[in-house]
Amino acid sequence: MRKLLPLLSTSTHAGGRSALTCRFRCGDACFHEVPNTSDNEYVGDVIAGALSRRSMMRAAAVVTVATAAGTGVAMSGAPAAEAATATDTFGRADGARGLRFAPVAPNTADQVTVPAGYSQSVVIRWGDPILRGAPAFDAKNQTAAAQAGQFGYNNDFLALLPLDDSYARRQVLVANHEYTDEVLMFANYDADNPTREQVEIAWAAHGLGVVVVQEDHRSGKLTPVRRHELNRRLTATSEFRLTGPVAGSDLVKTSADPTGTKVLGTLNNCSGGTTPWGTTLHGEENFNQYFANGGAVTEPVQAARLKRYGIGGAASERKWERFDKRFDVLQEPNEVNRFGYVVELDPYDPTSTPRKHTALGRFKHEGAQPRLTEDGRPVVYTGDDERFDYFYKFVSSKRMKKGTSRAARAHNLTLLDEGTLYVAKLTGDSPVAEIDGSGKLPADGEFDGTGVWIPLATATADGAVSHVEGMTAEEVFVFTRQAGDKVGATKMDRPEDIEPSPRTGRVYVALTNNKDRGAAGKAAADEANPRNANKHGQILELAEHWNDPAATGFAWRLFLVAGDPNDPATYFAGFPKDKVSPISCPDNVAFDAHGNLWISTDGNQLGSHDGLFGVATRGDRRGELKQFLTVPRGAETCGPLVQDRRVLVAVQHPGEIDGASVENPQSVWPDGPGKIVRPAVVAVYRTDGGNIGV
Repeated sequence: MRKLLPLLSTSTHAGGRSALTCRFRCGDACFHEVPNTSDNEYVGDVIAGALSRRSMMRAAAVVTVATAAGTGVAMSGAPAAEAATATDTFGRADGARGLRFAPVAPNTADQVTVPAGYSQSVVIRWGDPILRGAPAFDAKNQTAAAQAGQFGYNNDFLALLPLDDSYARRQVLVANHEYTDEVLMFANYDADNPTREQVEIAWAAHGLGVVVVQEDHRSGKLTPVRRHELNRRLTATSEFRLTGPVAGSDLVKTSADPTGTKVLGTLNNCSGGTTPWGTTLHGEENFNQYFANGGAVTEPVQAARLKRYGIGGAASERKWERFDKRFDVLQEPNEVNRFGYVVELDPYDPTSTPRKHTALGRFKHEGAQPRLTEDGRPVVYTGDDERFDYFYKFVSSKRMKKGTSRAARAHNLTLLDEGTLYVAKLTGDSPVAEIDGSGKLPADGEFDGTGVWIPLATATADGAVSHVEGMTAEEVFVFTRQAGDKVGATKMDRPEDIEPSPRTGRVYVALTNNKDRGAAGKAAADEANPRNANKHGQILELAEHWNDPAATGFAWRLFLVAGDPNDPATYFAGFPKDKVSPISCPDNVAFDAHGNLWISTDGNQLGSHDGLFGVATRGDRRGELKQFLTVPRGAETCGPLVQDRRVLVAVQHPGEIDGASVENPQSVWPDGPGKIVRPAVVAVYRTDGGNIGV
């Protein structure tokens, strides 16, 4: 048996992140007290009590999860099996259709490493000009005006949408620009005394980007079409519109916006989603870190609300409050209530004002991916990326209109303003005594159970109704975490991206890690979160009752328990563990056309760089997980997008390693020695022009 993979370093930072990443990405969230101090159940406790009673041999075959009587839901271990081919086009690797490539070995190379027979190219970098009049990137002479016309920093979520320009083979690329690494952007950066110009450049480097790209017909290579009329940048100072039940509320009114409807900027956009009506969704995540002086608030109710969202201390990391009072909660106490929402963008209308949909609740949204009910109502799943926080869904009460007419598009932009917001509560089906925190499977051979969706509030055209005792509807939508506390939602190990399978309807929840699981005074392991000091994370699979997205009950089980396959605490849907790649800290997830789940990682704790993995969710290869690529030193794999002929990834924060700076770079990617390190989007494609993994 192989030895367990060694740790890359002795860093105590959660999920293998560097201190620099924790500092700029989320304001050291994992080193502050956990905001959720409720006594709600922990998902680890639930998992510990819910492991199914199937044997390991049966886990790889067709199995049915035990469910409560009358629920009408079953989870099959191997539905719709597909025939597997022994070798791929190159004769090197077998696997499920779409995953027939030779897996990349774990490594620490300062590059994007891809399988044999595949090629790659950079699509677009931080600073590349995309708007008319924008200058070429010059790191030594960057300005806020230049950055506002250039591709932003730290690309995360990616979407590629069709463009009615088939002769030119063009598509619309949409990207999130989550946050900025000032020490890697500005020479001689003084964190205690940033200049106004540096702050304004950072404002312009945040937000969203839209750029048309052209495909090379012989490969999967994509090239930006600069100065295209659809190209657009939305920044921390662009206008956004608050919509839904909170719009106009006293909770979101400020001195600059007494109407409570117009917000400047979107911050810390992490993952997102694409809608069936042709727009994109973007989750505002670690917005709390941009606001200063939360620790100086003494009014008890406001102080408790700020604390629950991790807003405390004095000065912020970036010191934006010195240049705009809206980032100081003492001067503008409601400004923070205008961030933490799901943003909707219409990439086809460069004059449109993006919307912040308050009906989906306010918390650290990792992403938002809709599916439709049979009668055409969207249901959106979202996770709150915090230790011991919850995952949610929103069920719209309005039906989507088909077509691209002006009337249909206007109607569809309101779909996420009316409906009901729910939070998840999970129950395990194994005895609590069988969940000991080690990750050992219970006697029935699986971590699984049932769950219910608890309604929090319903928004209608005539107003909103709270379902939480002691809270108004407006309070539920603005202080959603506290609403979840009150109704007894299940605490999870950092729920990040959530994606429903377009083939089966099953929903997959990435739970990245939780270093505090089982710590003194913290929740112990449960069936949904079965390991104490959880370094590697897991992926939960959820089946709605009767496969109805609007159902109020579901069955669940752990699909993957990540880590070194030689560790007995790991689990890969029952697939033989000597035939899978090691994986740690799942973050973003996406599906390919074959129904395979693709997983990007953030903070690998196994000694290798982060990467992108594909795993079969159906058939006799269910659970077979293969690494497709790794990213450079200090980087995170973000925004995976898998099309027939290409895979796109956003290589975020390359070189983000403790001690790094412009003067002391820790990566030379993507342009080589002597060049400033730059986040970028990368396309990977078959060298022979064929389809990915077939």
